[in-house]
Amino acid sequence: MMLEGCTPFPADFAERYVREGIWRRESICEAVANAARERPDSIAVADTTRSLTFSQLVAEARSLAALLSRNGIERNDRVVIQLPNCVEFATLTLACLVLGALPVMALPAYRKAELEYLVSFADAKALAIAPIYRGFDHTALAHELKVRLILSTTPAYGCVCMHEHGGAPCSLESSGDPFEVALFLLSGGTTGMPKLIPRTHADYLYNARASAAACGLTPESRILIALPAEHNFPLACPGLLGALLCGARTFFSQSTKAADLANTIAREQITHLPCVPTIALAILDLPQSSRADLKSLRVITVGGQRLPERVARDLKRTYPHLVVQQVLGMSEGLLCYTRLDERDEIAFTTQGSPLSPADEIRIVNPDGTDVAAGAVGELWCRGPYTIRGYFHAPDRNREAFTADGFYRTGDLVRLDPSGNLVVEGRIKDLINRGGEKVNAEEIETHLIAHPAVSAAAVVAMPDAILGEKACAYLSLRNGATLALAAMREFLAARGVAQFKWPERIELVAELPLTNVGKIRKSELRRDIAEKLANERTASAHGLVASRGN
Repeated sequence: MMLEGCTPFPADFAERYVREGIWRRESICEAVANAARERPDSIAVADTTRSLTFSQLVAEARSLAALLSRNGIERNDRVVIQLPNCVEFATLTLACLVLGALPVMALPAYRKAELEYLVSFADAKALAIAPIYRGFDHTALAHELKVRLILSTTPAYGCVCMHEHGGAPCSLESSGDPFEVALFLLSGGTTGMPKLIPRTHADYLYNARASAAACGLTPESRILIALPAEHNFPLACPGLLGALLCGARTFFSQSTKAADLANTIAREQITHLPCVPTIALAILDLPQSSRADLKSLRVITVGGQRLPERVARDLKRTYPHLVVQQVLGMSEGLLCYTRLDERDEIAFTTQGSPLSPADEIRIVNPDGTDVAAGAVGELWCRGPYTIRGYFHAPDRNREAFTADGFYRTGDLVRLDPSGNLVVEGRIKDLINRGGEKVNAEEIETHLIAHPAVSAAAVVAMPDAILGEKACAYLSLRNGATLALAAMREFLAARGVAQFKWPERIELVAELPLTNVGKIRKSELRRDIAEKLANERTASAHGLVASRGN
């Protein structure tokens, strides 16, 4: 029986995946323990403060599991993990899995609005934090949430420090039904707050193992995790889990600055870097003197949003030794990678083909019929690591999944003659800010609560660095005013994560509506794109004129 509120894979599909060797009868803990036995003295995880060998990682996870147990955490209890990139992220995640507790992966950038929802909706018994991170007092916020147990990376008032070990350690090998839920990821969210994505031991192990093979990870590889580790991409595509399973080394970085990454790559002899296009662009802008720091790097895997062809070609030209790999993926499941031996013209212009031979995809018209070969349509998928439903979300599940189990991704794609997919856009109401997904409806709900605002629409506006940023179209009440700074102060006071704040306001008398009363967001997106283009043109003309003077 799967956890209540979760949708199991149909029995005939599950049996086939086991029969074909896609799913194995082992838990994540068992798989990591097996890997640790093969390379006990090799470094498994490291950050700027410490490192652990595989045997030390196993020992610390077992001790931390005992600490959790002594503090009342049991099987199926939810533990919200909101840690920066650090060794403790790895040990705590494994410790939860040892007990059969369920990690809920929350971003370090989340604030009260997001965490209050997660703790309540998941009925979380514990929250894991770094007490102070990037100037924010996570301890004070954690106490506001009134969660039963607060775990901290360092000693803090009212918290249980994760390094307070002692007592008999738990076994790392006996926990977890392979076909039960292991952890929860968070959706990008198109309606309201993020949905909880239940991933099982069997499907997530396949996800990580197959990704490690697709990215060429070996026991000699060293992978740099600079993106927030709670994301699916740096966690298991192949990420931390893929590296652990194949005996590779993981280094956690809390900086995404190109100079810091270059120094880390040189010092740690990093071979693999999963990143988003903004990081790829930053690496391109490194001064000539720093480019030699990347000589150990072999594979750069770029996902989160489509990598512009120009950037891919510039990466290869600047760093000829690099394999530039693209990945199209989602926390709900389907992953597509370009092959490491792909011809450049394919690797630079497509986002890859499905990871598993058991993946099933359809590209469909709005009415659900398949498009003609090469035409653009919405991507639907199902397979051995694509979920069949969100946690406790029956209404959303009816919208997001077909009756026969295909997940409606909302991504608009076409199938290239090479067999790879090309992303052409999306039908979801999301802003993709450098790989972080901002749910427009969520921010609109906050903005409408402002006393000056009568109507709000948040849309994506193009940005040369991040790809997209959020722009808020606002209709104000009679006589009211609202400046950008005041709007952002309002969102901060409501506990909204900073990366979600709109970075421009457009004031309008009224928002454009369809004949059934829906906001014409396509018109607003077109309007802001035109305004930005006109502003760039005017700025360029002004620069030319000033030079002429």
